[in-house]
Amino acid sequence: MYFRYGTEEMDYLRKKDPRLGEVIDQVGKVEREVDTDLFSAVVHHIVGQQISTKAQQTIWRRIRDTMGVVDADSILDAGAERMQAFGISERKAGYILEFAGKVQSGAFDVQGIWEKPDEEVVAQLTALKGIGIWTAEMILLFCMERPNVFSYGDLAIQRGLRMVYHHRRIEPKLFEKYRRRFSPYCSVASLYLWAVAGGAIEGMKDYAPKSEKKKRNR
Repeated sequence: MYFRYGTEEMDYLRKKDPRLGEVIDQVGKVEREVDTDLFSAVVHHIVGQQISTKAQQTIWRRIRDTMGVVDADSILDAGAERMQAFGISERKAGYILEFAGKVQSGAFDVQGIWEKPDEEVVAQLTALKGIGIWTAEMILLFCMERPNVFSYGDLAIQRGLRMVYHHRRIEPKLFEKYRRRFSPYCSVASLYLWAVAGGAIEGMKDYAPKSEKKKRNR
């Protein structure tokens, strides 16, 4: 299943920002997978922190192949040692088990959170151990499919902005200017900025100062 959007969002962004409109026309429809099971999405994001995408995929495949359904009961039944046997650190296993315990006890309402506004969802998610603001925002977008997510903490989005608009740096005030411009469809704008940052349009370069590029490559 892919993040759902269509001509309404694309036409709005084309009208608000012709330069982004050119990007939309060149890239076409972006297909990014979503996982609409919030419990699974939270566990998946905790697993993937500070490891490579390949390692995350390998560990997640082991978990899914062994457990089948990833829910609070299956996680708690597995326990810490079995979770670590999948390749998860002791710390991450602790975070995941604590989250599962809160879901099972009702302390964290995985159904009720869907009715909350974005800000409250982020607040509830970041109250969990192992979930920071960026991770909460990615869950908003790639699990809950919220339409107006624009994460300043995402370096690829900042890179996409530099490439499309020829900025050397993306300071918070400048970032907020683009947030206002793309709202209420920041999530779709994010998809296109990620695509640009990933090389979807040949010949686009990153205008970041060389010193910053060196820092990112260390």
